[in-house]
Amino acid sequence: MKRNLFIALEGIDGSGKSTQIKILNDKLTADGHKVYATFEPTDGIVGTVLRNIFKGDISADHRVIAGLFVADRLDHLLNESNGIMKKLAEGYTVITDRYYFSSYAYHSVYMDMEWVIKANAMSAQILRPDLNVFIDVSPEISMNRINLNRKSVELYESLENLKAVKDKYEEAFERLKHVEKIARIDGDRSVEEIAKDIWERIATLNSKQRK
Repeated sequence: MKRNLFIALEGIDGSGKSTQIKILNDKLTADGHKVYATFEPTDGIVGTVLRNIFKGDISADHRVIAGLFVADRLDHLLNESNGIMKKLAEGYTVITDRYYFSSYAYHSVYMDMEWVIKANAMSAQILRPDLNVFIDVSPEISMNRINLNRKSVELYESLENLKAVKDKYEEAFERLKHVEKIARIDGDRSVEEIAKDIWERIATLNSKQRK
């Protein structure tokens, strides 16, 4: 059995994270890992509230949304039945669709990034990913994918906002490049090419130990 890893996939809406997580799950399993794939917002109590906000069923200020993500992320890490820390302790390699870089990027469009980073500091102290995989796709391509594949558009899913979020991802990566492991993957290519690049970056982690 290979050393278990914690991998976070990041990107703007429509970047293809869900597809790549399925491919990565299969590759890691074939490579000898037992894999737990998860996502944010979660399907827990707080995460469900967030999903209802995104669908437009509940109205909330962006500052409230940012705070809810802080709570949901801590429960995602620490939940006694299916939290990330528990799964890692059980020997699973954990892949998450979004982690704290999503908060840094999405919420700082509406508020100071420093506040968002500090609000999520406890999650970062508890667990940093072995690798943050950023699928770098142009906002125009993302919006085309969203419009083709979804019946409705959720909060944050506009071309103007996705451009702003992408800029904030860049700012967050620059701020935290000395403490975070970040792999930038060109997401404007085919699914197969993207998956190959992600696997090449992750395969090298098996020979390294978590600090």
